[in-house]
Amino acid sequence: MVVELGAGTGPFTAEIQRRLGGRGRHLAIEIDPVLAQRLQHRHPGVEVIQRDAGDLRQLLDARGIYRTDVVISGLPWALFPLATQQQLMAATAEVLGSAGAFTAFTYVHAVPLAAARRFRALLAESFEEVVPSRTVWRNAPPAFVLHARRPRKKLVPSQ
Repeated sequence: MVVELGAGTGPFTAEIQRRLGGRGRHLAIEIDPVLAQRLQHRHPGVEVIQRDAGDLRQLLDARGIYRTDVVISGLPWALFPLATQQQLMAATAEVLGSAGAFTAFTYVHAVPLAAARRFRALLAESFEEVVPSRTVWRNAPPAFVLHARRPRKKLVPSQ
């Protein structure tokens, strides 16, 4: 079960579909109605959902999905305020199974931004392991991927 957040025009969608090779299930969440429609047309094997990624738990519940193996994000985390980052990260960690993985790409030029630093700190708080990839300098602009594994479960305070 793969969930893609902020699928946009679909460059990652195509690669996810190639790697799945007809196995598993792939949901792509895209808030922009024009992009969502194009995505569905280009990738008919993908279940495209035109909604806000912040509604992730409800979107999965409505489809009878309670856990996902992988969440891949094309969302611009470094542009989001703290409250949005926290909401999205909580929703993501909540839907992942205990061995789940979260992958997000980011651009090198965003690294020094305060929101990008907050995002990386939030990843470290939310997952047991966070590993950055090497920078892909041929990408325009240069980018890298953050791989986070094994979401930390929030402890419920004792009564």
